[in-house]
Amino acid sequence: MNKHIQNLQNAVPSTPVKVYVKPISSVDLPGCVTFRGVDFMIICGQWEDIAPFLEAHGDRFTVCMVEADRRNSRLPLIPPEKLNARVEPGAVIRQSAQIADDAVIMMGAVVNIGAVIGSGTMVDMGAVIGGGAQIGKNCHIGANAVLAGMIEPACMQPVVVEEDVLIGAGAVILEGVCIGRNAVVGAGAIVTADVPANAVVAGNPARFLKWKDEKTADKVTLTDGLR
Repeated sequence: MNKHIQNLQNAVPSTPVKVYVKPISSVDLPGCVTFRGVDFMIICGQWEDIAPFLEAHGDRFTVCMVEADRRNSRLPLIPPEKLNARVEPGAVIRQSAQIADDAVIMMGAVVNIGAVIGSGTMVDMGAVIGGGAQIGKNCHIGANAVLAGMIEPACMQPVVVEEDVLIGAGAVILEGVCIGRNAVVGAGAIVTADVPANAVVAGNPARFLKWKDEKTADKVTLTDGLR
C-alpha cells in the first residue's frame, strides 16, 4: 500500500462549517470558535459539534444559515496564502502536495495529495494532477490535461514528467508513465507508455511522430513573463 492511500485511510473525516445565527445567544461549544457582531453571531467548528446545539436550541434564532464547502473530507486543502507560488482563483491544492515557489496553478486546476510541481511549471486551467504525480521544472501542463494518480485505482508508480516538457490541452497521461525531458505531448493524446526525451507524440494511443526540432521548439516556447 502506498503512503498516500495509507494517509487517506488514517485521516479523520472533517466537516468544517460556519453557522450564522441571529440574534446573539449564549454558546459554549468545545472545539468551536464564536464571533459576535452587533446583533448576530458566527460559530465556526465541526458540524458534528454544532448540529446537536442547533437541534436543541434552534428556536432561539430568527435567522440560522449554515455554510459548508465539504463533507467528511479526509484531507484539508492547502490555503493559497501558505504558498509562494502564483495560485489563481478556483485552484484546488490538497494537503501534502508540494508546489515550488515560482510555479503557477491556474483557475480550476486540481493538484491531488502527494503531487510535486517543479519550479517554473504552469498547471493550466482545469488540469488535474493526480495523487503522487511528479512534475519537473519549466513544464506546461495544458488546460484540461489529466495526469493519472496512484490512489484509485491503486498504482505503485506515479506519473513522472521530467523537466521542460509540454503536455497539450486535454491530453491524458496514464498511471506509471514517464514523460522524458524536453518532450512534447500533443493536445488530446492518450499516453499509455513512456515517452523518451526530446520526442514528439500525439494520438490515441499516443505514437511517436518525430524528434523535437527548432521549428517545434519555437512553437512550444514558454513565456517567462506569465510565471
